[in-house]
Amino acid sequence: MRRLLLGLAAVTIAVPAHAALPVGAKAPNVVTTGAIAGKPFKLNLAQQLRKGPVVLYFFPKAFTEGCTLEARAFSEAMPEFKKAGAQVIGMSADDLQTLQRFSVEECRNAFPVATAPAATIKAYDVALKKKPELTDRTSYVIDRRGRIVFVHSDMSWSEHVQKTLAAVKALRK
Repeated sequence: MRRLLLGLAAVTIAVPAHAALPVGAKAPNVVTTGAIAGKPFKLNLAQQLRKGPVVLYFFPKAFTEGCTLEARAFSEAMPEFKKAGAQVIGMSADDLQTLQRFSVEECRNAFPVATAPAATIKAYDVALKKKPELTDRTSYVIDRRGRIVFVHSDMSWSEHVQKTLAAVKALRK
């Protein structure tokens, strides 16, 4: 247990001070629609957590440069996330039709993306400051008990995959 706590402490250093959901907080349940491999699906976070930890990552807008690069990076890392027993779910304020295309073209059928309703954006404190109808770029790692174990909020997409994967791996120690 001590090793787990030390491992989590090491990866939580990147937690921003303004995060509404600090490490240890209970993650609000999310029930919404999304797409995987172009097919619509119903997302219920509580049900997904029964399978293991979840990386819930919010991104501003499908098919923009940073969001496309982030989705591709997550899709390439999916074998490592699966090996660590975790699922990845992308979320944005985009509509279902847009996310159906994005799930195929940029997520490469590797993981689901879902619509983030206004209540979810508020509950996770991910409203983009300049355009509150969009989400900022924040990644949460949620353990199977529904607790936040890691938060990374940075508009640069480049470290979200690496840092969330490290947090997921720390859960297994």
